[in-house]
Amino acid sequence: MTPTAPRPETLRRPGGRTARIRTQVLDAVRAELGEHGYDGLTMDAVAARAGVHRATVYRRWGDVGGLLADVLDAAGDDDWQPSETGSLQGDLAALNHEIQAALTAQPPIVAALIAASFRSEKADHAQRRLWEDRYARCETIVSRAVRRGELPPRTDARRLLIAATAPLYHQLVLLRTPPDPHLPDHAARTAALAASAGAFATPPPADDT
Repeated sequence: MTPTAPRPETLRRPGGRTARIRTQVLDAVRAELGEHGYDGLTMDAVAARAGVHRATVYRRWGDVGGLLADVLDAAGDDDWQPSETGSLQGDLAALNHEIQAALTAQPPIVAALIAASFRSEKADHAQRRLWEDRYARCETIVSRAVRRGELPPRTDARRLLIAATAPLYHQLVLLRTPPDPHLPDHAARTAALAASAGAFATPPPADDT
């Protein structure tokens, strides 16, 4: 599970017929999106694949944007936490390996959801909510490193996390280059070295006395 993208299946919970229908529909959305992309995603195809009456899908989700938003919202309904390896570089590398695995998985559901967020306002808002959730959970990587003495106390967690993970998204999503097995570790090492040198530390507040 990556910090910024949903896992391939909905978290299963008891909840009767309504919960089962949601699971079936969201699984169908992922499958259709992975196979056909945003342009090929239709309400009718999702309903048929899920084995749910089309009227139910339209009534509950409204349109394709509503379906995509719910897929993204469902991704945040889990107990995922970043790995704890005992070092900042190790934690960042583990995070990057999860991201690379998600972005290169087949069918390319994660990449398709990211692309869809540029085409649908509802999906965009849901994607932003998911990013905020994942960044918040990953801040523990930085707080642990501060407690271990690896980082200055006023290290900006968000800036460090962006610096550590951005190379993965740049290479795999923007440039669409083949995955480099060394990139997750290299990006983590670079960010950790910069952070330990104070590159992401915020200055102390001015002394008014």
